[in-house]
Amino acid sequence: MEFTDLLGLAESHQAWIVDIRRRLHQMPELKYREIQTKRLVLETLSGLGISEPLELAETGVVATIGNGNGACIALRADMDALPIQETADIDFRSRVPGVMHACGHDCHTAMLLGAAKILKSIEDRIDGTVKLLFQPAEEGGAGGDRMVREGALANPRVDRIFGLHVWPTLPTGMIAGRAETLLAATGSFRLVVRGLGGHAAFPHLAHDPIIAMSHIIAALQSVVARETDPLHPTVVSVTAVQGGSAYNVIPGEVVAIGTIRSLQTAELPRIRESIRRIAEGIASGLRCEAILDQHPGDADYPATVNTPRCWETARAVAAEFIPEDRIREMSPVMGGEDFAFYLEQVEGCFVALGTRNDAIGANHFVHTPMFKVDENAFPLGTAMHVGFALRSLRELATV
Repeated sequence: MEFTDLLGLAESHQAWIVDIRRRLHQMPELKYREIQTKRLVLETLSGLGISEPLELAETGVVATIGNGNGACIALRADMDALPIQETADIDFRSRVPGVMHACGHDCHTAMLLGAAKILKSIEDRIDGTVKLLFQPAEEGGAGGDRMVREGALANPRVDRIFGLHVWPTLPTGMIAGRAETLLAATGSFRLVVRGLGGHAAFPHLAHDPIIAMSHIIAALQSVVARETDPLHPTVVSVTAVQGGSAYNVIPGEVVAIGTIRSLQTAELPRIRESIRRIAEGIASGLRCEAILDQHPGDADYPATVNTPRCWETARAVAAEFIPEDRIREMSPVMGGEDFAFYLEQVEGCFVALGTRNDAIGANHFVHTPMFKVDENAFPLGTAMHVGFALRSLRELATV
């Protein structure tokens, strides 16, 4: 089968893929709670004749296709949603209050199932193994790390892994990526400043944690501006502050949460230690105490580093489907991805799939209530998955 035939075959399955995506979109589930999503994946795989999938990482699924000879290529899709109330103008809006697929994981899962449908239909022509990884908890739960630790890349051992992500700043029909570092290493923090509460009319009798926290937040910008090499992109963002409940009461405690990011995984401990040093010093000087830890339930993610030859493979696959001028080398992005955990173990590549279409309002960024994708991108994403597998098996067979 030629690669050009794959795109046409994927286009013939578009309605099937879209239907799965919309069903998933209406029943979004948070990390490690993807019960209905897992059930739909298992039922769909069974309907395709893909038997005995492995269930791991609580709600994860690993299925295999092929004859078991030669190399093994893994394709991954994440499945979890976000705690966001959807406001997008679509007919299949989330039915779960306060939860929506605001990052496109429903699209990823549907496209990988589309790839499963195609791969199963040509299984007798696959000399090797293709693993399909349906992963939970990408949004802060490090589901990729857990999938790795529980054996998703073993038996048979995976030689290469590929994944893709819908990209709302890239027009539909485009593919983007790069060799080496694509996405940042990410971490979270929770900072508690404790003082002595009191009546707001008598501030001298209190140790005001709001004042201390205010100075700390302002000073944290020096971690990037004065403690980090300007050639090493770094982010320290305080994203929420909570404290106090009355206009005339100085609270005893203030809590702030935020994120740290760097294109170098090894930088995260240094950044976190700088935050701790600054916070403790300022708090102490203002008669308060600062306590820094990680945001509960969130894990550090390493940087997503693509293997150069796998990016070349991805480019070659894309070139079989779309013109060269629709394949873009992109700059590194400070967003994070737990696909990085797989890339720490085996070579592979993570790429961006354009889903922007201004005419239908598919131009809002991920993690926002109005996020929307152009479903016309699905055949290309599905064909890319199949192409990743088939081309890699062919390349590795000649090594």
